[in-house]
Amino acid sequence: MQLKNRIALITGGARGIGRGIAQACLEAGAKVMIADLPGRDTDWRYKLAGSEELARTIAELASVGTIQSTTVNVTDAQSCEAAVKATVAAFGGVDVLVNNAGIVDSGPISTFTEAQWDRIFAVNTKGIFLMSQAALAALRNSKNAVIVNTASIAGKQGFANMSAYCGSKFAAIGITQSLAHELAKDGIRVNAICPGMVGTAMWLDHLLPTNATDTAGKDADFEAMMKRMIPLGRPQTPADMGQAVVYLASAPNVTGVALSVAGGYEMA
Repeated sequence: MQLKNRIALITGGARGIGRGIAQACLEAGAKVMIADLPGRDTDWRYKLAGSEELARTIAELASVGTIQSTTVNVTDAQSCEAAVKATVAAFGGVDVLVNNAGIVDSGPISTFTEAQWDRIFAVNTKGIFLMSQAALAALRNSKNAVIVNTASIAGKQGFANMSAYCGSKFAAIGITQSLAHELAKDGIRVNAICPGMVGTAMWLDHLLPTNATDTAGKDADFEAMMKRMIPLGRPQTPADMGQAVVYLASAPNVTGVALSVAGGYEMA
């Protein structure tokens, strides 16, 4: 068990990729704290996760291993500090920080609003800064510390109508590399995963070009699209991302890596 008895704090852990990471960490032997928004934020292009999803994931994964939940708004420094304190109080420290919280929006630069731009960068980029800063003391107290940031293949190549999201994910990779250099002297490794196409709310409720309105129809259209686009012939899953995080969290001589998990769609 690669993460036996290590303590993982996972932001954006209520559903989707975060839930997949939580399950993989539990199966690898870690004690897990998942953190997500305290309520239901409806002021976005798709429904963001909140307390209901946190409770559901805790119920579903309680039999897998030791897991608890807390709330966090990664754009707020005090909230980040509180999430770290809750983790230390529950489990005694933090060994693995997974900065997974993220949002997406798309549209041409000519009509994209300043508010949309600012919020994407606040969550996807500033959130990494605030959570890493909040957890730094606890990570320095760990004998085997690592930060894993969720970037994206959109942090390695640009896509039309995605300037804000791509910019935020390019920044996430840059922050990962900078922190890997800066924190190496403390024995803290810093890596990133770069998911490809994962059938989460980001894709199914916003990015997917489909006329389907029901979940089954969206899933079918997504699967068909991915079969055409992905060299390995299938979309990526939350479980794929979880496996990648476990590897990066347990590989003792790997730091500064931005690992594409994209079925061959992105190979750089």
